[in-house]
Amino acid sequence: MKNKKRIERRRRLSLMAYYSFVVFLYLVALLAVIAAAMFLLERFDIIAVTDPDAPIIKNPILIVILVSLVAGAIITFSTSRIPLRPINRAINCMNSLAGGDFSVRLHFYGPLGKIKAIREVETSFNKMAEELENTELLRRDFINGFSHEFKTPIVSIAGFAKLLRYAELTDEEREQYLEIIEEESIRLSDLATRVLNFSRIERQTILTDVRKYNVSEQIRSVILLLEAKWTEKGNELDLELGEYDIEANEELLREVFINLFDNAVKFSDRGGRVGVSVTEEGESLRFEFSNTGEGISPEETERVFSRFYQGDGAKSYGGHGIGLAIVRRITELHTGTVRCESEGGVTRFILVLPKSR
Repeated sequence: MKNKKRIERRRRLSLMAYYSFVVFLYLVALLAVIAAAMFLLERFDIIAVTDPDAPIIKNPILIVILVSLVAGAIITFSTSRIPLRPINRAINCMNSLAGGDFSVRLHFYGPLGKIKAIREVETSFNKMAEELENTELLRRDFINGFSHEFKTPIVSIAGFAKLLRYAELTDEEREQYLEIIEEESIRLSDLATRVLNFSRIERQTILTDVRKYNVSEQIRSVILLLEAKWTEKGNELDLELGEYDIEANEELLREVFINLFDNAVKFSDRGGRVGVSVTEEGESLRFEFSNTGEGISPEETERVFSRFYQGDGAKSYGGHGIGLAIVRRITELHTGTVRCESEGGVTRFILVLPKSR
């Protein structure tokens, strides 16, 4: 710790010395210009400053320059700490941020803090620190949740496999244990696939495999794919699907529609309504997935798209906080927009995509 403080002190001293040296150079340059001007004025007999018979050491121009240099050097070095305080504060905050302390915030006080450019630096830094802090919290929550979700099926598979090997079981029990092992294996596979897909999509920067196809037919196939879920909950579907074509990556949009429709069913109340509609808005298509249920607080309507984020109510439904982050990333790749609205017990996810590239 002492060694770290000593290194930090040396860095601050070197910064102060560099700043003082630069200011001193400006002072020397200014004095040189003044001396040259006085010399030229005296040379052309415009002013009389020195006595021709006086020794060079008593030359007032030289005396003024020497005194000014010495005084300037002392004043510059002794007062350089004052203008460097904001810079030192910013460096300390950046070092803390780099060291993993995301709770640090940068503030400039006094007249300096009222300068627009300085306020922009302060706001940008604090926003960056806040985003890093939120990401770190979400990452920790995700790791904890992911570890639990991953460990549970592994323990189940291992336990039932051991029972199958050593216990005397009836054919019915054996079939039941095999079914559980199969379900848990599929669950593990699905979890790993979602994480890998999210990582792949997050790294993707260019939209490829774009073609024109019937997007309404694609949404109908997604609804049929998840039929077991919405029929089990007794949901009533409210569909408004005309026939629309779109130029997009069919595989990626399928992932979007599966996530949005699955969310609508998952968070709907039992026997509630789940709506899906596609409408035309100029050169774009508007997709709306809605459901009746508890709803989402206004503070969470934007955060639900963050990586690994799960609201307090969402954790009881399962999931990993990845689906809506995938939706937003794929939407960005298609130069579209997605937003969440929730009021009056109805939650809507509204997706707007251009019809053609």
